[in-house]
This record gives sequence, C-alpha cells and structure tokens, in this order.
Amino acid sequence: QVQLVESGGGSVQAGDSLRLSCAFSGRTFSMGWFRRAPGLEREFVAAISWNDGIKYYADSVTGRFAISRDNARNILYLQMNSLKPEDTAVYYCASRLVAVASRDANGYLYWGQGTQVTVSS
Repeated sequence: QVQLVESGGGSVQAGDSLRLSCAFSGRTFSMGWFRRAPGLEREFVAAISWNDGIKYYADSVTGRFAISRDNARNILYLQMNSLKPEDTAVYYCASRLVAVASRDANGYLYWGQGTQVTVSS
C-alpha cells in the first residue's frame, strides 16, 4: 500500500517562496503535484518520471516552480518561487505505477491528503 504525506504549506506574501514535501512509502514510480483552488477544478501543476529524466509543468508555473525527488529518502519536492495570489490552493501529491510522468490526474492511483498554500497580495 502506498502512502503519501504532504507538508510545507503555509501562508506567505506574493513574491515569497515555499517548498512542499511529500514523503512516500510503498511501491511508486512517476509522481506529480496537483492543486485545487476554492470553487475550481483540480489542476495539474508538475510531474516527474521515476528516474528524474522527464519533468512536466503547467504553463502557469513554468519558470517559477521546480519538481524534484529523492528516491533514497522517498521524498518528492515542489519548490515554489515568486508565488502569486492565484497560486492559493490545496496542493496534493500523487503517484502511479508507471515510470513515465503524466499530466492527467486520472492516471494517478494514490493521493495524499493535501497541504494548504495561501498567498496574499
């Protein structure tokens, strides 16, 4: 059974940075970050393949966010820089049993409980 636990969320000002972490256990391959803002649909943020060779980003975060993973420590990261109020959301990490990364949430089998990120202007 795969377990995912996010941490690192908080309340910050526009322009600040945060680093989210997702501690995972169990068998997992490619992983991703998604977010859901109040009243909106869940949206893709970033994804990374099993061996760290391929990364995908949503257009809205490209150049500001960076996804990485430490397979030795079983931690997935999302470094978020130059945060904007529109980045406010609950952020979820997810994993799937396929080595290739994906932007499609339907392809992910396991999900964490989420961590809140609030960015004020």
